[in-house]
Amino acid sequence: MVTIIDYGASNIKSVIKAFEHLGVDVLVTNELDLLKKAEILVCPGQGAFNQAIVALKEKGIDGLIKNHIKEGRPFIGICLGFQILFESSDENGHHEGLGVFPGHIRRFKLDDPKLKVPHMGWNLIEPTNADDCYFKNLPNNYVYFVHSYALFDLDKSLNGTKTMYGREFISSISRDNVLATQFHPEKSGESGLMILKNFLDKNGESYANTY
Repeated sequence: MVTIIDYGASNIKSVIKAFEHLGVDVLVTNELDLLKKAEILVCPGQGAFNQAIVALKEKGIDGLIKNHIKEGRPFIGICLGFQILFESSDENGHHEGLGVFPGHIRRFKLDDPKLKVPHMGWNLIEPTNADDCYFKNLPNNYVYFVHSYALFDLDKSLNGTKTMYGREFISSISRDNVLATQFHPEKSGESGLMILKNFLDKNGESYANTY
């Protein structure tokens, strides 16, 4: 069972479809009692950093996410669900994040006038650790992005992927029970599905389809 946090952010439908395509039961909820029981917790989202943090705090979900990760239970963060895991963001002013991992989210500042912000479309990811099981057996390393803010420095305790868009940024992080992606695996075709499947396989969802 995959439990998706419904905190008012957009982009939940495509995330649901991706997991259902992999043959996994999905629950979408904002009820704390149900979220506390989650086997695998997923935080998706598109939108503004501070609005997401405020919504999570109002519902009491911010602490729940931190406890879930601290307890070693599987967690996936997607796009905005990636950014909020870090200490802070400059989006619409300085705002504090959940602080699960060290790092600061900043807006793209690009010297090449041909490169537009937001960074939107397909781009290449490069794993920082060749042995990272979450990025094994991909048909290709191209995934889909939509974002104007990014993480540019990766803490040494984390694996993940890097991507080049005018300058290098961190396109995902992984460590044990956590996978968080700036890109949208649910919109990234077979490669995105394989990343999700790799996570499910490692974290006990052996009934996931091979698609």
